[in-house]
Amino acid sequence: MSSLHRLVLGTGNPGKIEELEALLSDLSIDLVPSHDLDVPPDVVEDASTLAGNAEKKAHAFHEHTSLPALADDTGLEVAALDGRPGVHTARFAGPGATPNDNKKRLLEVLDGVDDRRARFRTVVALIDADGSTHTFEGICPGTITTGPRGDQGFGYDPLFQPEGHDTTFAEMPPEAKNEISHRRKALDTLRQFLSEE
Repeated sequence: MSSLHRLVLGTGNPGKIEELEALLSDLSIDLVPSHDLDVPPDVVEDASTLAGNAEKKAHAFHEHTSLPALADDTGLEVAALDGRPGVHTARFAGPGATPNDNKKRLLEVLDGVDDRRARFRTVVALIDADGSTHTFEGICPGTITTGPRGDQGFGYDPLFQPEGHDTTFAEMPPEAKNEISHRRKALDTLRQFLSEE
C-alpha cells in the first residue's frame, strides 16, 4: 500500500464526520470531509451486511475523487431482537425514518422486555491509493435504557448505556464517548494497520 497523505471521509452524516475528524486528528493525513466536495456521490446503502455498505460507500468516494477513501457502517444489535436492527439501524422505523422515529420504535418493541443487552458494531472500510480494500471492526457492548437520556451525540446515543458506565453515550462529553466507542475501536485497528504499513 502506498502511503496516505489525503483521505476522503465517505459520509454525509455530520456527527460521524465530527467523530472521525476527532479520532484521526493525530495522524499526519489531510482529511477531506464529503461536504468539501462539489457534488459528493449519493450512495444507496442496500448491502446485506455492514461491511458491504461500508465498502460500497468507500468505493464510491474513491472512484469519485481518485483519492483514498474511508467509510463506515454501524449497526445497533439488540439481543432480544436477534441482532436487529443491525444493518437496518438507520431505517428501523421504516424508509425515510428520522433518528427520533427510530428511537421511538426501538423503545416500543422493547417495552416490557427485561433483556436489554445490545451492542454497537462498526465496520470501517478503507480503499487505499492502489484501490485495495481493507476492513476493520469495532464493538461496544451495553444496554438499551427505558427512555432517552442526554443531549450529546446522535442517533441512538440517548438510549445506549455502554457496559461499565452509568451514563448513556448522549450524557457523555464527546471526548469520553470517543475513548470507548465502537468507532474508536475500529479506527484503532485501522491506525495499527497504517502504522505497520
